Amino acid sequence: MTYWAEHAWLNPAPASEPTPSPASTSAPAPRPEPSPPVGAGPVGAASAGPAAAGLGSEDAAPVGPDSVGPVPVGPGSAGATSAGPAPGGGVLAGVLIEVRDGRVAAVRPGVATPPPGAVVLRGLTVPGLANAHSHAFHRALRGAAQASPAAHAASPGAATSSSTTSPGAAPASAHRGGGRAPDSFWTWREVMYGVAERLTPDSYHALARATYAEMALAGITSVGEFHYLHHAPGGARYQDPNAMGEALLAAAADAGIRITLLDTAYLSAGFGDPPTRPQLRFSDGTADAWAERASALKAPEHARLGAAIHSVRAVPADQLATVAGWAAGRGAPLHVHLSEQTAENDACRAAHGRTPTELLAEHGALGPRTVAVHATHLTSADITLLGGAHTGVCMCPTTERDLADGIGPAVALQEAGSPLSLGSDSHAVIDLLEEARAMELDERLRTRARGHWTAAELLHAATAAGHAALGWQDAGRIAPGALADLTTLALDSVRTAGPPPSLGVETAVFAASNADVRHTIVGGRHIVRDGAHALLPDVPTALAQSIAAVLG
Repeated sequence: MTYWAEHAWLNPAPASEPTPSPASTSAPAPRPEPSPPVGAGPVGAASAGPAAAGLGSEDAAPVGPDSVGPVPVGPGSAGATSAGPAPGGGVLAGVLIEVRDGRVAAVRPGVATPPPGAVVLRGLTVPGLANAHSHAFHRALRGAAQASPAAHAASPGAATSSSTTSPGAAPASAHRGGGRAPDSFWTWREVMYGVAERLTPDSYHALARATYAEMALAGITSVGEFHYLHHAPGGARYQDPNAMGEALLAAAADAGIRITLLDTAYLSAGFGDPPTRPQLRFSDGTADAWAERASALKAPEHARLGAAIHSVRAVPADQLATVAGWAAGRGAPLHVHLSEQTAENDACRAAHGRTPTELLAEHGALGPRTVAVHATHLTSADITLLGGAHTGVCMCPTTERDLADGIGPAVALQEAGSPLSLGSDSHAVIDLLEEARAMELDERLRTRARGHWTAAELLHAATAAGHAALGWQDAGRIAPGALADLTTLALDSVRTAGPPPSLGVETAVFAASNADVRHTIVGGRHIVRDGAHALLPDVPTALAQSIAAVLG
């Protein structure tokens, strides 16, 4: 199959030492040594990279006689990851992209007109977007989580206030009337627990399939699913202990996108506290039991498996190394919610005399395959530890602002050596372009200065860096040998019309939205064509029906 992109962003590979691919080693990453604190710095870098296996393929069509010879765009094999700056890519016109066996076989810019048989992609074609942090079932909270908690009190699935034992949790009486949203992360979490309590493997599959299809419509070709909803309500095991994880793997396949299933250890409600009733379905009891169940999962072609530590409050300190060792032994990604709330930091210091970052470092959970999600409230010493270990950081700006988490030190983290990726997390919106610009715009509000990242660096965080964070070593670039995952954005909508194509990346990052995605191609398969999903034709109805089935 040959695609002719009217314009394409050919982002070169970063000039840096590659990180080993997930299958290349089974040795655990060395435990980082604490470093002296450093202050926040100005501008930083992004990461690059990404792994193997296509969702499908079509044979390359012959190229017309007007085409030029193949142009090498980066090395012939993708796979480097970087803690340094992403080199500036370029927007070129008339780019032929030949696809064979799910991978880019050749890239030929400068072809003025599409040759016979080529599929035309009008607009700006970029590497497929990577959503590095997702909780699929949170999609059912959109809108509902903005209402007064009283609106949820009568719901059959709503959790009671007795389930709230975490630090900083506000009592129900703290909610103000007038239909306002829950007043903190902790009270929002009670609404979320009500949804989690009602899911079954079948209803979760339906909801996740629709959510992942929405992601495909938004140009997302890979998702990192931070999965902790393992068991039946009350903690009873399904006949297949991984029924919920298998539902997510199948949902991604049905929606036509790649998935990294980050099987999550969630063992306690807080430091020394047993799981509450809603959390019983998250818990395997011990890290060893978690590892035994997670080891039974098998990754189909469109998937990779990784691990996650839900947070330092949810995994006892003496069991952190078990989870980290499971991931290291498989060369798999390891993700962790880190310092999203100041209450977690305070409780960790009270229990262990150190910050969550210091606790993770002490138990060997940092390193280049680890991604800290949020990392909002850090000390300068935390930033040094994360950057020195080349631990990645996934920023989720739309969720962090929705939950009033705060603005994380993204610039300082990047300058210290942490690659940045992006995620839609709770799916208040599913729009990686919004996540990318929000990272810059939030920093502008915080500092009252502009220009912390270039548009190319922000797009790099939404593409190559995100795929690398999820263990896909051959995605995120339009180059020979890379996975043929592509997203095409309209440059003639009411949001994007006007700027010249040479400013296509700036237009995409700072003006476009998910509504501007015209095509999404995964492994050479045309999953979204002219704004319509090829596998799930009516995504809004699928979302409405699956959410209604959960909310009742």
